Amino acid sequence: MANEDKPDTEASAEPKEPKALDTASEEQPAAKHDAAHEDKAEAAVAAQHDATAAAHDDHGLAHLMPVWLLVTVLAALMALTVLTVSVTSYDLGSEGNLVVGMVIATIKAGLVITFFMHLLWDKKFHLILFLTAVLFVVLFLSMSITDRGEYQPNIDLYLNTTSAVSK
Repeated sequence: MANEDKPDTEASAEPKEPKALDTASEEQPAAKHDAAHEDKAEAAVAAQHDATAAAHDDHGLAHLMPVWLLVTVLAALMALTVLTVSVTSYDLGSEGNLVVGMVIATIKAGLVITFFMHLLWDKKFHLILFLTAVLFVVLFLSMSITDRGEYQPNIDLYLNTTSAVSK
């Protein structure tokens, strides 16, 4: 309390500015320097973007395709759909029908991804990723088909036993 009764000689002699105003006045030249540096950085990024776009054949928002190509791909997809339906009328065995159906479906997916999703004109790395995914799907399905063949005699025995009991 004794300190509160004493008058502040420094405060009465010279008014002080708040701390925030003191630092702002000292930082103004630095802020001007930072703004100039940011402008140069933005110009460098824009120049790099322009160079990258020119190097990668930038097509803007989308790649334009001729109508005849779109119609051709549509006709191929329709023909493959008709082929998928017509193959079901032939008995190729459970594995044969599955393999033919999956091959036709993979071809159709490849057409859609290549032309409608513009993978043909995209970076080649994306094509490698797609082909890798297709390879792993094929490996997975082939292992599943092989595994199913191992247990088929047990499945047949179970079906024969349950059908004999139910009669």
